[in-house]
Amino acid sequence: MYSTTRFALVCMLIFAAAPLFAADLLLGNVNGYTLDRAGTLQRFDALLVDAGKVVAAGKRTDLAKRAGDAKVVDGKGRTVLPGLIDAHGHIMGLGIMSLQADLTGTTSLDAALVRIRSFASSHKDDRWIIGRGWNQVVWKLGRFPTAQELDAVVNDRPAWMERIDGHAAWANSAALKLAGIDRNTKDPVGGRIERDAEGNPTGVFIDAAMELVGSKIPPATDARLDAALAAALDTMARLGLTGVSDAGIDLATFKRYRRFADAGKLTARINAMIGGTGADFDAIGKDGPLLGYGHDFLSVRSVKLYADGALGSRGAAMLMPYSDDAKNSGLLFSKPDEMTAMISKAFAHGYQVCVHAIGDKGNREVLDSFAASYKKYPDAKALRNRIEHAQVVSLDDIPRFVDLDLIASMQPTHATSDMNMAEDRVGHERIKGAYAWRSFLKQGTRIAGGSDFPVESPNPFFGLHAAVTRQDHDGHPPGGWYPKQAMSVTEALRAFTLDAAYAAHQEDTQGTLEPGKWADFILVDQDIFKIDPAKIWKTRVLQTWVAGKPVYQSTNATQTNSLQASQAK
Repeated sequence: MYSTTRFALVCMLIFAAAPLFAADLLLGNVNGYTLDRAGTLQRFDALLVDAGKVVAAGKRTDLAKRAGDAKVVDGKGRTVLPGLIDAHGHIMGLGIMSLQADLTGTTSLDAALVRIRSFASSHKDDRWIIGRGWNQVVWKLGRFPTAQELDAVVNDRPAWMERIDGHAAWANSAALKLAGIDRNTKDPVGGRIERDAEGNPTGVFIDAAMELVGSKIPPATDARLDAALAAALDTMARLGLTGVSDAGIDLATFKRYRRFADAGKLTARINAMIGGTGADFDAIGKDGPLLGYGHDFLSVRSVKLYADGALGSRGAAMLMPYSDDAKNSGLLFSKPDEMTAMISKAFAHGYQVCVHAIGDKGNREVLDSFAASYKKYPDAKALRNRIEHAQVVSLDDIPRFVDLDLIASMQPTHATSDMNMAEDRVGHERIKGAYAWRSFLKQGTRIAGGSDFPVESPNPFFGLHAAVTRQDHDGHPPGGWYPKQAMSVTEALRAFTLDAAYAAHQEDTQGTLEPGKWADFILVDQDIFKIDPAKIWKTRVLQTWVAGKPVYQSTNATQTNSLQASQAK
């Protein structure tokens, strides 16, 4: 028999010979950045992973001693960042857009019509010609397009083109006829039909009025929607997005996401918001929030509501009329007591509430409704409720985000996309509370960074660039648009990682490369902390890893620099 002393000595020798932690992956020779729980930037040159989660991020010489038989990946000195998280996107919208006429980036009406004609020609069997992405402000048209202009390229079937922000749409005459739209059709509550001087519909529908025509479009098949989701996931992986808060889903989309999760086909973590508190909420939420389904690939713990429309189509609700349209103050989608009732219903079932509000009146309505709902549900402050966009906020209302414990879910590229018209819309004084990132950060409000894709590009590096420079990709305007509201690079990264995760109650599982969190990370082709900030938008993703497994790798050998894996000896 061994003596007690000899047994203890043998145990000591065994444990001394074993690695301190089990691990299956050691990513070494990297230029790594992450944040700690406090948001402080940390550096590392190696990452140790086991069972899809981070064991440690630190020095390769230290982690190699703990790696055991882990596979070793040589990062070739590339920059590594935590997987980026978009706090406000529309996943199915992104995928569906890849199957439609894409009008984004068109600089004139004529250019858009050329794209529509080409798409219609190559989709002769489509019953409707559907597209998205036009922006009459960029076209410098000075007005909305008309049905007759769309007729010139599609007159044999209905055509329906959504504006870039999704808050207006443009129909041809065939679509108007099919929907029974004429001068006698009344504007619905929360919507507006654009009309000519004689009162005839011109072909453009704002916000709730879009349903008058949009409801006539045949529903997409399951196969088409599955293809759209797959396309969106591919795009997200290619751009380094390992997580997205999907800002408004219906029951069918929930079932699709769950089916993809069950099949192991989700390559990004989805935090889905239920669209509204109606029938879909009753069906999805009957058993309460869904948390961490399928190894944290799907969570449904939030409700998405709408207060108003968008600035570009002058549907955002303003306290005073638009500076460039004295007869228009925008559109509220609900009465104050109705908004309060919807928020309260979500609170009663334990759901976080995320409300779209763009105009200063829309934001004030939401702030008032949260305050009223908290009186009945005081514990609901802990749900980390959010205002989505918080785009134009009265200076008097910005401090109320602190009082009401609200997160500002904001999209930096909205500022650089809107700077060509925003001040025209709201004037010099109101613009002081618009896209006011520094004002929110200074008072301690967390900003969850997003893009609102497909309204904007899903590329998160476009968002990081806009947040830091407040310029377009050509460097305009010099010095940035209202540059005092800009973020630092660290603050911008935090908005698209740690705080985007926090806004989804997921900071314990993602957002940084801290021990115990999922090993969701990306390798990129340049160091965003050392380059000229004007070049951040050019950053290319070389590899995307989710749960310690690659879900995307660039096929460009010169970009990947032949990242290699070998077995540790």
